[in-house]
Amino acid sequence: MRIIAGVAKGRTLASVAGATRPTSDRAREGLFSSLLSEFGDFLGLNFLDLFAGSGAIGLEALSRGATLVHCVEKDERANRTISTNSELVMASKPAGKFHLYAMSVQKFLESTAPTNYHIIYLDPPYDFPDGDLYACLRFLHSGGFLRADVVVAVERASKRSAFEWPEGFEALRERNYGQAVIYYAIPAQNG
Repeated sequence: MRIIAGVAKGRTLASVAGATRPTSDRAREGLFSSLLSEFGDFLGLNFLDLFAGSGAIGLEALSRGATLVHCVEKDERANRTISTNSELVMASKPAGKFHLYAMSVQKFLESTAPTNYHIIYLDPPYDFPDGDLYACLRFLHSGGFLRADVVVAVERASKRSAFEWPEGFEALRERNYGQAVIYYAIPAQNG
């Protein structure tokens, strides 16, 4: 697993043995291609990576110029990996700031002063219940985490039934990458 672009391009990141399911390189490339088509570049953007795993998604955004990257992960082994990977990327001197929140996503949403994010990526375990994921999305929507121009992306297993966005979100697109599907949304105009 490598950083695809930016100041840390080509750096090899560690993965978390058995604890997480990393987003495939193909899906990661597709995600960042889609985000680039929305924003043009990552300069000045705030990026939130929920259920961060190895931190590869958030650290890719940092390498590409995001101003602020927050990763949230509760697994202790994953957090050690994220710390190692962030040191590797920070050695390339990205312009932005990085912070790891070593806690559950639910605790982060309930106890952290909200930041307005341009991009929010959620990659929960594939067996994470849809109801719990909807609760996270509703809290993001009502809790002050979303900018008006935010793009929210959710990765789910392609073998699951299609993901439906809860009230307050308007589906933008979905992309299938073999075992994973990434669903994109923006805040609903009336929401």
